[in-house]
Amino acid sequence: MIYEHINYQISDHIATITLNQPDRLNALTPLMRKEFLDAMVVSDNDSDVRVIVITGAGRGFCSGGDMKAMSQATAKGGRDAFNERVTPIRDKVVLAMRNATKPVIAAVNGAAAGAGMNIALACDIRIASKTARFGQTFSRRGLHPDWGGTYFLPRIVGMAKACELIWSGRMIDSDEALSLGIVSELTEPEELMNRTLAMAKSFADGPPIAIQLAKRAMYKAENTDLREALEFETFAQNLAQGTEDAKEGIRAFVEKREPEFNGR
Repeated sequence: MIYEHINYQISDHIATITLNQPDRLNALTPLMRKEFLDAMVVSDNDSDVRVIVITGAGRGFCSGGDMKAMSQATAKGGRDAFNERVTPIRDKVVLAMRNATKPVIAAVNGAAAGAGMNIALACDIRIASKTARFGQTFSRRGLHPDWGGTYFLPRIVGMAKACELIWSGRMIDSDEALSLGIVSELTEPEELMNRTLAMAKSFADGPPIAIQLAKRAMYKAENTDLREALEFETFAQNLAQGTEDAKEGIRAFVEKREPEFNGR
């Protein structure tokens, strides 16, 4: 798959999407948005892909919206013209990330600001370099959070802390991000992708159907009561128990060996 503003590659059932405008700290150009959406859809529909990793090229993860493109678009067509062009793509990308049937891991290699932070928050898991920084920097530009920030951040850090971070627009370092639960793990910069891919491979080696059902169950449970959550668990367990992977998992346990799952 060939793109201009992202890189896309598949190895060991892991699709890696790399935002690739390093000279601009991977600011979200209109083309990058479109390519990002396409790569998400392609990877989620590819039966060979079991895990999706998102990262940035160079020293930044994503610095947010392309301010230069925004300024030019606003000058030519006004605020409404700019929003009309980018909003549907932006929302579709976020929904594609959250609705992806496969685990989505962010490898945050540097600054994740504004929309860049919210792209990371839209992933299921975030691993960060110790040099990474995060910020809801919209208020510093007189803008409102987008890319799901008002949805994801309060669910991760709690409402009061989300209010503080969004209203202040301040950047936080990786240690604070870890303490707030924004990231699951910190690594040395040079070890970030190795650690992220090792985690991704541990998921990719697992039973794809059971993992996909568990992902769906957990996000569904966020907005349902206990009874509904239990009912969906029973439904999902019945599906999983009927798969070849479940039979293989049980055989492997009895035979004292590692299972080999094939996604059937």
